[in-house]
This record gives sequence, structure tokens and C-alpha cells, in this order.
Amino acid sequence: MTPPVHAAEQRLLDLGLVLPPASGPAGNYAPAARSGNLLFLSGKAPVAEGAQKPKGQLGRDYTAEDGYHLARSACLDLLSALQAALGSLDKVSRIIELHGVLNATEDFEDHARVLDGASDLLVEVFGPAGVHARSVIGVSSLRGGVPLTVRATVECTPD
Repeated sequence: MTPPVHAAEQRLLDLGLVLPPASGPAGNYAPAARSGNLLFLSGKAPVAEGAQKPKGQLGRDYTAEDGYHLARSACLDLLSALQAALGSLDKVSRIIELHGVLNATEDFEDHARVLDGASDLLVEVFGPAGVHARSVIGVSSLRGGVPLTVRATVECTPD
């Protein structure tokens, strides 16, 4: 008999989404840290397509539409880290906050549109519990030349 599948895990299946293996930290830090019912997730970059992670700047190498898809990809890695930390996405009570950092040219202005890629995915997976507060900023460079990173704060069910 197959074990029951719950809401968020079932939505992933319904959406045809397969989470990548959770990536490890790029330095001396944890992918996630829990305090009480809050889980703080470290920044995640877009998932590699092929051998390497995407590199470049929004406004120069990528359009806002490209960025939307890159943010969605980074959010898939964020969901992998969340699943690894909790054992199941069904232990998420709600997404509290999402923060995005874009490697962007100084004249790029579609930050909100880009981060919608991650926000839309969170709402698709968690429904109303995926609606969150958020902020997004642009910077002139990011580690490894990645075009963006996303991080989140999540409320979890008690252990």
C-alpha cells in the first residue's frame, strides 16, 4: 500500500514538478536554521541546466522574463532545502517572507516581475499559506556570477 500524500507534496505531483537534490552550502553556514516554529532558509541560486549554474546579469544577459524562470528555478532548490530540513513540505504552516537579490545592471527596473517567479511557485505549491511578505534588491554582483538568489523564512508545524 502506498503511504498517503498530503497537500503540498500532492501539489508538487499535480504540477509535474520534481525537486532537484538539495544543494549544499557554498561556505561555512547551514542550509537551514530552526528556532521554535520558524525555519530560516539560506540563499539559493537557480538550478544548473546541464553542467553549470546560470551566470550573468539581469538587464544585460537576461530579460525580466528570463529572470522570472530563473527565480522559479532557484525556488525549486529552496523547496528542496525546505523538504530536507523538515522531512516533508506538508510540515509547512505558511511561508512568512521571501527575499530576493538580483545581479542586475544599474538601469534594470523589473525586480518585482523577476521575483514573481519564486512567489508564484510558492503559492502554486502551498496555496494561501504560500502568500508571503517579500523584498527584492539589485546588486552589481553575486557569488559565482549567478543572476539571482532567493531565501525565505517559513513557519513550520510543531515537532
